[in-house]
Amino acid sequence: MIRNSIRNKLIVLLLAITIIPFGTSILITYFYTKESLKDQFIEENVNLLYQGGRNVESYINDLKDLTMSFYNNPDFMNYLKGHGEDDRYLTLDTIKDVMVTILYAESNINRVTITFPKQENELQNVVSVSKQSTLAFSSASNHQDQDFFEKADANPYYMYIEPARHHNVTKQNKKGNSITLHRSLKDAPLNRQLGYMSIDIAPNKFLNLSENLYNKESEEFYILTQEGDSIFSSNQQVTNSSTHPEWFTYLLETEEDSGTLDWDEPSFQGVMVFNKLPESSGGWILVKQIPYTSLFQSALSVAKINILFGIIGLTLVILATLLVSFKITFPIRVLLQNISQIERGNLEVQFQSLGHDEIGLLGHRFKRMMGRINDLINREYKLKLENKTNQLKVLQSQLNPHFLNNALQSIGTLALKNNGPQVYSLVTHLSKIMRYGMHIDEDMVPLMDERDYIQAYLLLQQERFEDKLSFAIDLEEGILDKKIPKMLLQPIVENYFKHGFDSRDKVGEIHIIGTIEAGSLTIEIKDNGIGVSEQRMKEIYQCIYRDDIKDDKVANIGLKNVYSRLKLYYGDRANLQLQNQKSGGLAVTIQLPIDTDGDKNEGDYH
Repeated sequence: MIRNSIRNKLIVLLLAITIIPFGTSILITYFYTKESLKDQFIEENVNLLYQGGRNVESYINDLKDLTMSFYNNPDFMNYLKGHGEDDRYLTLDTIKDVMVTILYAESNINRVTITFPKQENELQNVVSVSKQSTLAFSSASNHQDQDFFEKADANPYYMYIEPARHHNVTKQNKKGNSITLHRSLKDAPLNRQLGYMSIDIAPNKFLNLSENLYNKESEEFYILTQEGDSIFSSNQQVTNSSTHPEWFTYLLETEEDSGTLDWDEPSFQGVMVFNKLPESSGGWILVKQIPYTSLFQSALSVAKINILFGIIGLTLVILATLLVSFKITFPIRVLLQNISQIERGNLEVQFQSLGHDEIGLLGHRFKRMMGRINDLINREYKLKLENKTNQLKVLQSQLNPHFLNNALQSIGTLALKNNGPQVYSLVTHLSKIMRYGMHIDEDMVPLMDERDYIQAYLLLQQERFEDKLSFAIDLEEGILDKKIPKMLLQPIVENYFKHGFDSRDKVGEIHIIGTIEAGSLTIEIKDNGIGVSEQRMKEIYQCIYRDDIKDDKVANIGLKNVYSRLKLYYGDRANLQLQNQKSGGLAVTIQLPIDTDGDKNEGDYH
């Protein structure tokens, strides 16, 4: 029923043509938005990292310029060329002014140091100034920064930036160790080594620049040197580990100055954006790691909004679909319900107008059609009732001549033999019989009247056969007033005399019994005649049950007429059975309903 329902098919069809395109649109929008926002987000981060790199580069260049600001000071240059051996007061005052100027040129500079090259058999001279102490002179046999000085000499820009020595700068430790910029001082154009200037810089500036380049909640950011040392790290576990991840090595070896990488490994899954500073600014590598969860967060937010509106839209579509389907199919279901009622026998069509559209017009014409059918059925029913009444009249007229012929034969025979008072008795019985049969307008009579009629008939037969016939009629007192079809028993009793009675062998017996059993009136006519063979029984049943056998062409007109009258009066509620008795003879049983009278099914239209 569910598969064949128009409503369900309509709902499925409407939902399919709305949900599939709408759902597909949501998916396409999500993936398109996801890729679009991903590209946009990556582009923004590339630009942000590029700008951050430019800021770091600009800051380093400013520091580099400070290391070259003294080249236009003759006294300071002479001091450098003399390897710091000039200790005159004026010279020392000039040295102090120059170094203090550099010290206070930037708030994050903590110390400025000039280291002169080591002479043969001499110690290195070191001049330094800091914000905690004034100009100081010292000497060292093996300066700890010699390796960094050599790296500065090897650099084409005569510069090397030393990362923090002990631990990296972190967002938790804003002080950290100083980052040192080492500058190799040359005597141009002779290219003679004059010494080295080292500027210790607090990491605050680099920290502030770095914190503006990444989201601390979801992203990671690193500044790496060309050797793989860390200038800044948002995750110390990565940079302090003895074994670096693959991306770390990849970025150190790549020749690209900037770009993006899609990275998928257990340690990191997402996109990396990197940017290298120029060699003149230290060649640092700025790396920003963006996990996919953060990268697609905006896309997911947009997708959630789309899905929310999609759900609202689909809900409205579903409601509209259900409304339309119910609006269309409800009148059809009303028609189906009325058709089901008609199939069960209720021909009354009960529904209001179904509208003014095609279905409403169909319902209106359906009601008109059922009205016409009811009229035709009523006409046919009346005609059928009249036909039944006429059939009864014909049946009664067929039965009476047979009976009268036999009765007159009996009276004539007895009159010839005795010519006495018995003739009067016979005539009396015959008059009762004739009066009973003459009232043809009575369709249903009390069982008591039928009993008197049968008794008069059997008395006539008893006068005919004398002591060769015996009969008994036993009817319960409570059933005598029950009405039965008129002349119902006479054809059965007459069949006994026509086919079962033989006065030569024994005394004929016939017994009529009337009882009430299980709500039915049961009348049983038993005799001790010759009975009926099995083949003859089949023929009798075939005769009385078939409608296409004409009454005037069969030998069992009495039984057929009885059966026909039972069906006319009671339909399937009455029953007629024939059965051979074990002791001999035939038993005919008639069962009639006693809840309603048979004449209620009849009509009289004259």
